[in-house]
Amino acid sequence: MGDRDRDTGAEPPRQPEAPADIPPAPSASAPRPRDWTPRATTAQQPPGLGAPPMPDLRPLGEEADPFASRGEAPPRASPRPSPGKEERAPKPRKPLLRRILFWILKAILAFLLVSIGMVVIYRFVPPPITWTQIGDIFEGHGVTKRWMSIDRIDPNMTLAAIAAEDARFCTHHGFDLTAIEQAYARNQKGGRIRGGSTISQQTAKNVFLFQGGGYARKALEAYFTVLIENIWGKRRIMEVYLNVAETGIGTYGVNAGAMRYFKHDASRLSPREAAQIAAVLPLPKKRAGIDPRGFTRRYGNAITARIGTVRGDGLDDCVR
Repeated sequence: MGDRDRDTGAEPPRQPEAPADIPPAPSASAPRPRDWTPRATTAQQPPGLGAPPMPDLRPLGEEADPFASRGEAPPRASPRPSPGKEERAPKPRKPLLRRILFWILKAILAFLLVSIGMVVIYRFVPPPITWTQIGDIFEGHGVTKRWMSIDRIDPNMTLAAIAAEDARFCTHHGFDLTAIEQAYARNQKGGRIRGGSTISQQTAKNVFLFQGGGYARKALEAYFTVLIENIWGKRRIMEVYLNVAETGIGTYGVNAGAMRYFKHDASRLSPREAAQIAAVLPLPKKRAGIDPRGFTRRYGNAITARIGTVRGDGLDDCVR
């Protein structure tokens, strides 16, 4: 290259000299002051010369939205389950028959709990009202009742009830199979239909159920009879029976019946008066307790005669 310069007579290019008032740039190895900072370069290199342009300066944490220039909405992030909770698949519904059976079982369980609870409560508390009494109220008859403890009721009334309604009251467990068979045999011969219900069955019906109803009511009557026989006992059954049994139209209990027919309470009843009240019990809306006639009179005389038998044979031992 030196030979070519000499041959052509051209002079090598000279470096431009810095003006005298501009100090020379310090070399890379020269020491710098402690407060020296590099000066930012403001000039940008034109694109296309090998150096990419500097990105726009933005505050930390902010990034450019790649969807803003295309006019598109950014995709939604799917909600993340909270910690400790896992997404569970929906449980399949149970078959219809299985659900029906489930609700039937729940209804039966609720009935058992309520019925047993009522029997336990009435073991100590007088029943406030019965379905038969509610029926009399709706029919406009009204309800007259006066509760009296069995300790105050004259023993003649207990003897008359056993003589008229249930001679084996103290020996059976709620159902008198002998009386049921005898009633069935008599009914097969025709004539007036007689029942074989015991005092326990009548008490269960009067307190918890309604009149009529056919076999469904009979089944419930048997259920409640078992409950009161095992929870109440004979003495409590007799006490409730003598206070809820209908003794006339709108009149309930032997005490209210004695006040209606004899103008005194049931704490003092002669055998004849007790028998007249007991004769009304099977059909209280059709029989008169005072000045009875016909069948009611004859039935009352028969009960009066049986009172001595009940007392002599000890058929009332369970309620003394």
